[in-house]
Amino acid sequence: MALSLDRQNGYRERYRRARPDWRPATEVYESLIRERVRSGVRVLDLGCGRGGVLEQLGAAIDQPIGIDPDARSLVEHRLRDLPRAAATADAIPLQAASVDCIVCSWVLEHVADPQRVFFEVARCLRPGGAFIFLTPNAHSLISLINRALRPVQHTLVPRLYGRTEADTFPVLYRANSKARLDQLAERAGLMPDRFYQIPDPSYLAFTPALYTLSVLLSRRTPPVHLTGVYRRRST
Repeated sequence: MALSLDRQNGYRERYRRARPDWRPATEVYESLIRERVRSGVRVLDLGCGRGGVLEQLGAAIDQPIGIDPDARSLVEHRLRDLPRAAATADAIPLQAASVDCIVCSWVLEHVADPQRVFFEVARCLRPGGAFIFLTPNAHSLISLINRALRPVQHTLVPRLYGRTEADTFPVLYRANSKARLDQLAERAGLMPDRFYQIPDPSYLAFTPALYTLSVLLSRRTPPVHLTGVYRRRST
């Protein structure tokens, strides 16, 4: 049986009940964005896809922009009035110091030249602006399994998670550890603000027994997700 998103979220709620201080990485990521969103703040979503966090936050962001290399996703974006363009994160089609906040979820693991991306992010941010990201941890068990099974991923992903092959993209993991992210940010002139490493045992929860095993493994292996904030210096 495929691990549907509804079943996976059910296991996440079960994990939250056992650990009341835990929150899913997507929830932490969204809260980091909400902390910085107010009237007049211009927010760029790198890899906006068909909706993502801009859709979830809705009217809370009154000046959103999206870019994505997939033209079809842009055409199908659920925010029909969103200003958006086909572009990649390493060549952002915006003027320098033109946005207050850049958000980026499930993108950094795919980029071939993350340093160039960080330079572009720093270029586009206004002084004091924030770069908020969410990405997998390259050292987590899930990432290791993903790399080991990459030759058959196009077959396994639809069977295990109920996602079509069109929804999966090659992963490179060139910006997917705290040490590496800190290094990339420092070279681009960005300052660390907040950093979270978040476990999530739901990815292997294909059965109740596997969920229990995954919870045990999560105590002994690196967390699954990385999320946090880097800031451009105010002066």
